[in-house]
Amino acid sequence: MFDNHLSELLMIAAPIVFIAYLVRGVCGFGSGLIAIPVLSFMFPLTVAVPLVVMLDYLASAGQGVSLRQSIRWPEIGRLIVPALIGVSAGLLIFHQVDAELLTRFLGGFVFLYALYALWGPEMPRASSWWALPAAVSGGAVGTLFGTGGPFYVTYLKARQLDKTGFRATFACIFILDGAARVTGYVSTAVVDLQLLALLALSLPVMILGMYLGGKIHTNLSADVFTRAISILLLVSGASLMLR
Repeated sequence: MFDNHLSELLMIAAPIVFIAYLVRGVCGFGSGLIAIPVLSFMFPLTVAVPLVVMLDYLASAGQGVSLRQSIRWPEIGRLIVPALIGVSAGLLIFHQVDAELLTRFLGGFVFLYALYALWGPEMPRASSWWALPAAVSGGAVGTLFGTGGPFYVTYLKARQLDKTGFRATFACIFILDGAARVTGYVSTAVVDLQLLALLALSLPVMILGMYLGGKIHTNLSADVFTRAISILLLVSGASLMLR
């Protein structure tokens, strides 16, 4: 099983990881939404989700350090406690619910998010009280599926942060809630040598995708790119629900 996973990663999963983190480099988020639905066709969610969560953590750490001067700390203060509550709830559910059922829920979540990204209305400036449901949901869904970013993205966009502040604050909250998720996975024996080997092989691919995505970021229309990715998410979400 170990050798099979390594060969699958080299042949198929590495390009998926590259595309996912190319998207992350361009948009500042979206790696889990791209990678996990496709990787879950090859690996159990108990492998795919922790793998992408750990890669996201490292990616967020790099972004957070480079953009640290632009972090909006009041927003972090509103988000961090409910995010940790969500992570704790997600860890409990992660070990109790059938993996196939989780996969179908993931497909539904990705599909609905893609519909919202394509046709959802622009949100007015939101009250800071929306941090509570957004962070609890982001922490829980991120722990279960590695895709909690949309909740944080929606909240931070509704708070009307500037472009740099948005990217820096998003990276910072992912560092903090990602640390809790990784700690939870390690303490519950989800992380093993097989997963660490996959992480080591994926890390250079992630770094390359992030680097090139950052270069593309300045030359590509974010709206056009987001719509193209949303269409891909519709297909992958529907595939997961129907598998």
